[in-house]
Amino acid sequence: MSEQEDPRNQNEENQGKSKERISEDADVFLDKEEKSTPKKEETLEKESTVEEQDIEDADVSLEKEEKSNPKEEETLEKESKVEEQDIEIEDADVSLEKEEKSIPKGEETLEKESKVEEQDIEDANAEDSEDADISRRHDIEMKDYHAMSLDELVLEIENLVKKEKVQSIKDHVSNVKIEFDKKFNEVIEEKKEEFLAEGGNIIDFHYSSPVKKNFNTIYFDYREKRDHYYSQLKKNLNTNLKTRLGIIEELKSMIGSGESMTSSFKQFKELQERWKNAGSVPRNDYNTVWNNYQHHIERFYDFLHLDREFRDMDFKYNLDQKLKIIDRAEELSQEEDVNRSFRELQLLHKMWKEELGPVAREYRDEIWDKFSEATKLIHEKRQTHFEELDQKREEHLLVKKEIIQQIEKLTEKEMTQHKNAQDRIKNVGQLRDLFFKAGSVPKSKQDETWDAFRKVTREFNKKKNDFYKDLKKDQYDNLEKKKKLIEIAENYKNSEDFKVTTPLMKKIQNDWKDIGHVPRKDSDKIWKQFKAACNDYFDKFHTHKNDENNGEIQAFNEKRDLITKLKDEVLSDDDEVNVKLVKSYISKWNDIGMVPNQKRYVENKFNRALDQIFKKIDVSKTDAELMKYQNKLQNLLDTDDSNSIYKEQTFLRKKIDETKAELQQLENNLQFFSNADRENPLVKDVYNTMDKLKGDLEMWKTKLQKIKAL
Repeated sequence: MSEQEDPRNQNEENQGKSKERISEDADVFLDKEEKSTPKKEETLEKESTVEEQDIEDADVSLEKEEKSNPKEEETLEKESKVEEQDIEIEDADVSLEKEEKSIPKGEETLEKESKVEEQDIEDANAEDSEDADISRRHDIEMKDYHAMSLDELVLEIENLVKKEKVQSIKDHVSNVKIEFDKKFNEVIEEKKEEFLAEGGNIIDFHYSSPVKKNFNTIYFDYREKRDHYYSQLKKNLNTNLKTRLGIIEELKSMIGSGESMTSSFKQFKELQERWKNAGSVPRNDYNTVWNNYQHHIERFYDFLHLDREFRDMDFKYNLDQKLKIIDRAEELSQEEDVNRSFRELQLLHKMWKEELGPVAREYRDEIWDKFSEATKLIHEKRQTHFEELDQKREEHLLVKKEIIQQIEKLTEKEMTQHKNAQDRIKNVGQLRDLFFKAGSVPKSKQDETWDAFRKVTREFNKKKNDFYKDLKKDQYDNLEKKKKLIEIAENYKNSEDFKVTTPLMKKIQNDWKDIGHVPRKDSDKIWKQFKAACNDYFDKFHTHKNDENNGEIQAFNEKRDLITKLKDEVLSDDDEVNVKLVKSYISKWNDIGMVPNQKRYVENKFNRALDQIFKKIDVSKTDAELMKYQNKLQNLLDTDDSNSIYKEQTFLRKKIDETKAELQQLENNLQFFSNADRENPLVKDVYNTMDKLKGDLEMWKTKLQKIKAL
């Protein structure tokens, strides 16, 4: 951003161009006015000429009235003319009202639309009138807060409060808070249901989170800054209001004050400049104050009508500036950025309304119609933009409805096994992420969609909690069963009747596997007890058997030494050399031969040593697994055990089916974002997972082919 212009500065610069045009022309006009103002003697001479002309006009009037009025009534006659002129203006207004009432219905509709457009701009200007900086809120991006996580929302509000002016972020902070509260309340509901599912009492439930505390701290800081700012702003607005009302009073007193036209006009321009710099006023008073000011401006121009030179000069100046405003409005109607063009249109209306006076009567309707037409074009373009946004929100709504239906389907199926439940929990988690990333929906459907989403997720969570509640009861039953097996293992671990005891010990090991899960807190403890008792027995059994097979013991010792040597190897900088080294160790390992059954754990030690080497060299996981698998294939060949080979094939087929199923599920999830950019973090993560699964699938297939070849 350092080498590019800040878009907010660009916006201010664009808005400033229109004002600069007016300011430059205003300076030229005043220069002309000053140059056209005579020196003191010339002014007196001009005023004398005006008075003589007035006397001549009065004489003509007296002749028409058969010289029935005295000279002193000349002033009264002029005042009467002004009053007659006011009456004519009022009659003209009445006439216009009658004409407006006679407008056909089609024109009435257009007029109403025009008034709505103008009212939108006036309302926006009234809102911005309280503070010039508040309009900067349009330049701060309104992000998709619905798609953000709790942590991301905290980071967003923190950045807003730190980097932006407090009066410019009201809507942004409000939207962040709404989304944060929704998501955090959802978390609380989930925690509460889990707490109750575990047998807790609702009155004892309490949940606190660091992310919530952090959010509350930042939001409290925002509110303090906001309250302090608006407290000070209120004082300033009221002061500015008094200043503007004072200017209006001065303007009223100028009319009919008896001052010369030159002096009055100069004073009038000074009042206009003071009005322009008087500062913001409360938005509720904005239109009333301006209408009052405008009313007296028009009265002054009617008064100025007595001096056509000043009036025509000002009319011409105002016409030139308003034509420039129309040109700029027509340019804005071609802008692509509709929000930017609307904001500058606000400024143009404000300049037209507040900074410029009337034009000659014959041009008034014509230029206002042109300006209104340009305004209408911008409004229509803006409305089209909003309609396109609405269309996108409707598309997002369809996606979210589909996601809700997917979660409903997952909820309808009964959970029967822990693995099945975990797969479904994972799928719902992915769908939940897709829901938040899908984008915003029409405002009228937000609550309805959110409530439907919460409903299905709560139903799923309830079913999940009920399943694990029942599963926990089963786990305690399993715990008692496994304790009985531990008791058997303890009783027979010192037996030397290997022929009878060995089948029994193998049976209780199989029974242990079939029983199922126990509570996690007891799992490691009872497993260690059972494993220790079984190991004691089988160590004695293997020792007995090893006496009959010294060759396998020698192989075991050689393999153990080979593992030590492998761990001590210093790797080369060339990965190709390192791979050859690993393959040579695998070849040596297979050449050594079989080890006693009770010593086969050495195979795992060798594989772990290989894993440490693979971590240090550039070799894919698939290639590493296949290299290690050669060792397992060799063991299966050496044992010549068809049952072990069949079990291995069954295991590989199962892994292939599971991997395919997981790939299929991810591909189904991606259908929700068929047009999404692959660089989207969520979509990118799904593709990475799919790539890994595809690699694993090829590895399982290769292993199956190799074992089939035995």
